Amino acid sequence: MSLLQPADVIGHVREITPEFLAARGLRGLVLDLDNTLIPYRSYADAGEVVRWADELRGAGIRLYLLSNATAKRAAFWLPRLGFEGVGMAGKPNPRAFQRALTRLGLPAQQVAMVGDQLFTDVLGGNLVGMHTVLVRPLIDNALPHTRVTRRLERAVLRRYGHDWV
Repeated sequence: MSLLQPADVIGHVREITPEFLAARGLRGLVLDLDNTLIPYRSYADAGEVVRWADELRGAGIRLYLLSNATAKRAAFWLPRLGFEGVGMAGKPNPRAFQRALTRLGLPAQQVAMVGDQLFTDVLGGNLVGMHTVLVRPLIDNALPHTRVTRRLERAVLRRYGHDWV
């Protein structure tokens, strides 16, 4: 079960600040897209998240997007977010996370994987030794498989003392 335990659980990515990262010895973030940075299926303005990412980059934090969203959706968001990444990443496959670490040029111990799902983001990050941060999903996703996954996530998180997903 420890592979499904996030190191941190937060309400929103904007809670991650340079101070938050420094306290954990982190210099880079691998970020999920849907329901972590941007609401699922949204193409609306994301000014707050873009400003947050700009502030982190200005503080020397390296950012990389690792998403299972379509390559087309990732390609739409990457220039707006202002950092590199990929869609159709194949999370939780450890190779996807290793490629992200290579692109960041940092060891796993200095990078956090930030996402809204235990079975892709947290599991994959933990498999390669990254610090993992679970964030509250931005919106409820109506897809049937996501509803099932969220129920399983709630059961796992209750074991770790969290009950908000």
